[in-house]
Amino acid sequence: MKFGVVFPQTQIGADPVTLRDFAQAAEGMGYHHILAYDHVLGANPDRPGWDTGRPYTYADMFHEPFTLFSWMAGFTETIGFMTGVLILPQRQTALVAKQATQVDLLSGGRFRMGIGVGWNAVEYNSLGYDFSTRGARCEEQIAILRELWTRELVDIDGRFETIDDAGINPTPKQPISIWIGGSADVVLGRAACLSDGYVAQSGAPEQAKPFCDKYWAYAYDCGRTDSVGLHTRLSTESVPESEWESYVAGWESLGATELAVYPHGEVLDDYLARLQRFKDMFGV
Repeated sequence: MKFGVVFPQTQIGADPVTLRDFAQAAEGMGYHHILAYDHVLGANPDRPGWDTGRPYTYADMFHEPFTLFSWMAGFTETIGFMTGVLILPQRQTALVAKQATQVDLLSGGRFRMGIGVGWNAVEYNSLGYDFSTRGARCEEQIAILRELWTRELVDIDGRFETIDDAGINPTPKQPISIWIGGSADVVLGRAACLSDGYVAQSGAPEQAKPFCDKYWAYAYDCGRTDSVGLHTRLSTESVPESEWESYVAGWESLGATELAVYPHGEVLDDYLARLQRFKDMFGV
């Protein structure tokens, strides 16, 4: 299993020195990748009809992942970068292809793109995209991204996208890996058959087993069990240190190939101390 780090962007703040020190420390400890979440807009939870169970609002900080990773690529050498997940259907596909390519080139091929369809209708509406068709649009976008990354010129006349004999330049040296996150049954099938891996929700392995079993069953049906991965997370806020070993072992038994540690804390030293203890325990 490969071990990464979740970038604690709702907590770490916006001081570029702190952000740099976090990334360089994670790389220095030998972690495989940094995973960053994504939201463009946060909604006001006092608005009519808001679901109070939603995890984020306008009060939560989210750094823009393409810009963040491009910047981090300039002062790191080995650590990978992964969105976990980029809300793809609320973005222009060709622009995403261009931005992802730029991150991949600047980092020397260290970028992977985890994508999802999201949950925030307010965000979709504000960005000018239809929330109700996000799943179908996502599937079309995956195909278009791979076309744009591998061909000089592309002709697309799809349900949602039109590209008239055009292409991006530069293109990546190799197609960028696409992983898919989410928990709905249709998402599990999409991840197994269309992507390079599934970005699972964090949580107790026994609770995640039904989702993981379905994912691997779909992958088997598509003949892809040997070519796709399974990514999960460990939250140091919700999983006591005494349970880290059993948590990791449980996810390994579900077929997880990667795990990213979310090092909650108040200051940089808190994050790094937790990452160091995890490293000492598992030898990342």
